[in-house]
Amino acid sequence: MKRYNTAIFDNARWEGFVPRNDDIFVCTPPKCGTTWTQTIVVNLLFPDGNAPGPVMQLSPWIEAKWMPLDEMHANLAAQTHRRVVKTHTPADGIPWFDDGRYLFVCRDGRDAFMSFANHVERMKITGMVNEQALRDGIPPMPDFDGDIHKFFDDWLSGTDRFFEIVASYWEKKSRSNLLFVHFNDLKHDLGAEMRRIASFLGIEIAADRWPEVIRRCTFEHMREDEKMVGDMSQVFEGGTKGFLFKGTNGRWRDVLTNDELSRYEHRLRSAMPLEAATWVANGR
Repeated sequence: MKRYNTAIFDNARWEGFVPRNDDIFVCTPPKCGTTWTQTIVVNLLFPDGNAPGPVMQLSPWIEAKWMPLDEMHANLAAQTHRRVVKTHTPADGIPWFDDGRYLFVCRDGRDAFMSFANHVERMKITGMVNEQALRDGIPPMPDFDGDIHKFFDDWLSGTDRFFEIVASYWEKKSRSNLLFVHFNDLKHDLGAEMRRIASFLGIEIAADRWPEVIRRCTFEHMREDEKMVGDMSQVFEGGTKGFLFKGTNGRWRDVLTNDELSRYEHRLRSAMPLEAATWVANGR
């Protein structure tokens, strides 16, 4: 695997991971519906709403540096149910298991950028993370000082590897154990997309259970049910509501300039095939 090591995550933390033949991997660029998809999968696995813990605990980001590595692997090893692991690493930086199931989730990059700006602005641990990064000789996390245009320039140049991540998974789209999911489609018909995901994962849910399972996975319910998702108050200003900020699309329309939008389109189309760029913009 190619090494990816940043101020906040390191894919070398996969070393020591012991796979199971029914593992599920939620793979996304940052701020593209990661937690939403994790919540969907956990609720599909526990349709009665009796999950043994919050989503963020059950479905860890294995590469994140803030959890001690031994604790991370022990947590995963101790889980007796079907496991769900999160990753923000390009496809050439994660292990691929023939029996695993991979969900690649994405959204329009401009929407991802707007959400990323809020994410960085509200993150409480940036100083701590960057102090360690400097000690390790790694570039620090970007800071958002309110200048959205400067922040966009940095993001467009690859701050969170959005384009690289999308292109890397698109190259693997022919794999039978990889399903592409788009934020737009989740918003348009959450129930249909959840059924599509359940079918891909081989999960069957009784017809009378579906309405409640879908309700628990609406963005509005996720923002209100901190117990289900997990307490984020130590990491983000505003806690879970600050992390799951708006869940809306198109906020960039009144923010980014025509020149910035043109540069985004050029970057998108130069990074991946036209079919992929069209899917990023629109979904299915």
